[in-house]
Parts: sequence; C-alpha cells; structure tokens
Amino acid sequence: MNDNQQWAENIIIIDAEYADSVTFDLTVNFERMLERRIPKADLPLWLDCVALDGGIRQGDNNIQVVFVHEKTNAKLTNFQPASYADDISGKAFKDNIGEFSLMAIATEDIAPKEQMFADIMQTVLSLSNVKRVIAVPDENNIDSLRMLLRQQTDDKNVTMLTMQPIAGGNFKQEILGYSLMQALGIHADEIETKH
Repeated sequence: MNDNQQWAENIIIIDAEYADSVTFDLTVNFERMLERRIPKADLPLWLDCVALDGGIRQGDNNIQVVFVHEKTNAKLTNFQPASYADDISGKAFKDNIGEFSLMAIATEDIAPKEQMFADIMQTVLSLSNVKRVIAVPDENNIDSLRMLLRQQTDDKNVTMLTMQPIAGGNFKQEILGYSLMQALGIHADEIETKH
C-alpha cells in the first residue's frame, strides 16, 4: 500500500473470504428455515448497509471500500457482482449515501491476509484526512485489531462489524448478520411467520 495514496474520508475494509463465508452460512441456514432459495447477496446494497451501520448518512459522501482477499481467489462466491478484476477493483457506484470507490487487494506471499488487513487498518488510522473506518474483519483477527485500536488516540470514528459482540475496545460494534440478511433479501416479517 502506498501511504501517499489519496484515501477517502470514509474507509470500509473487508476481509473478503470471511464476508463470503458468513454469507454462505446465512444462505444455507435461511434456505432451510424459510424453505425457499436465497439469491446471491446484492453487493452494492450490502455496502450501503455497512456504510449505514458505520454511521454514514445519506449525502455526498466519498467512501472507499477495500476488499482484502487471498491471491488464489478471483471472486466472491456468494455476492453479485463478484469478480475482483472485472466487477470490483477500480469500479465505483453512486447512490443516495455517496460515491463508493472499490478496490481489491490480494495477499502477498510475504504476509498473511490477517497481517495485510491490520497493516491497511493501521495505515488509514494514521491519516489525518480519514475520519471514519468501518471494518469487517475475520473474527480470528479481532484481538490484534483491538490492540491496534487501543493505541489510536485521535478522534477517528471506528466501527467493527462482527457476528458476535466483542468485549471492550476503542470502537463501536454492529452485528454483521443484519446487513448481510438485507443484501440476501431476507426480511424480519418473513422470519417471524416461520416461528
């Protein structure tokens, strides 16, 4: 990562394989529960929900989304659109929340994905123009990120989206499953009628 690169005021960092895995688990469980096929998750809708969970409101916001993924994976398997090269990296879309600029960063042989994720997080936290960071980390990476965030002393607004609440930390938390359910087209009233 080039530290001099121009970063947006709002950054979303996603562990792509983790988000894909959680989406797959939700799909399997809800197809069984709701007795219907669940389509692939709508990626732009999910990113809208992630932005909202991170505190971004409708407006003319610049939001940079970074997908950190294994070099061996060319695409997300449970989202649409999905290809890192064709659909994600270097692409953008604009809606009532703002303009989302997408990039995909593959792991390098010299560092595991968890380290790359932490390095990107540390880089964006150190930049004065970055005001808000929203992270979707692998839950195995939470402890190292919590330590990193403890060292942060400025006024950055940091939100972590996880499947389970996590204890303590210099950040806000939201449950990842809610935004993914929205992107998968699963609605609360549908679930209530099945109970």
